[in-house]
Amino acid sequence: MKRNIGDDHARYDKSYFDRWYRDPSTRVKSDTAIMRKAFLALSITEYYLERPVKTVLDVGCGEGNWLPALRSIRPKISYTGVDSSRYAVDRFGKHRNITLGTFGTLNDCGIKGSYDLVICSDTLFYLSHEELKKGVATLATRTSGVAFLELYTDRDSLTGDFPTKGLKSASFYRRLLRNHGFISVGSHCYLAPCMNGRAMEMEKH
Repeated sequence: MKRNIGDDHARYDKSYFDRWYRDPSTRVKSDTAIMRKAFLALSITEYYLERPVKTVLDVGCGEGNWLPALRSIRPKISYTGVDSSRYAVDRFGKHRNITLGTFGTLNDCGIKGSYDLVICSDTLFYLSHEELKKGVATLATRTSGVAFLELYTDRDSLTGDFPTKGLKSASFYRRLLRNHGFISVGSHCYLAPCMNGRAMEMEKH
């Protein structure tokens, strides 16, 4: 998920997704890896909700690759995707329920209510700090269970279509999330502000 939808239309086209998600020689994520993440995110969310996950919001969802993994575990799950790639929305929007939008404009995308699980996978490193702050503030009101937020720091070793500068320290990201009421419960999972009372002290990171 990136800032400017117009720019994304040119960059995040079919060739981009072919290279990073389908070509075995260059792809950065396999279906197996996404499945592992889906199991993790669902398990932690359901642990705190004490029931199966019913609703998912996937921000920066690309072609909606999480949907098959989520549905294989929870067939009746309601999935909503948001992405700034017109290619992805034109090709998969209707079938996978993906709408055009950005992390910083979630309140203008037409999505309604809150979601048991919010996913932001392989996307947050693209954002400016201002858009990141704005989006996290919105997610604090949209997440009713757990947010799976893949945040990478300036000390992480990364491979693929990652920025070479602009990443911040772990303390910056932790402070940002805490300021909006999110509590880290491990492995990129953050308990929503409305769920803070569900975590014991030793579960918090």
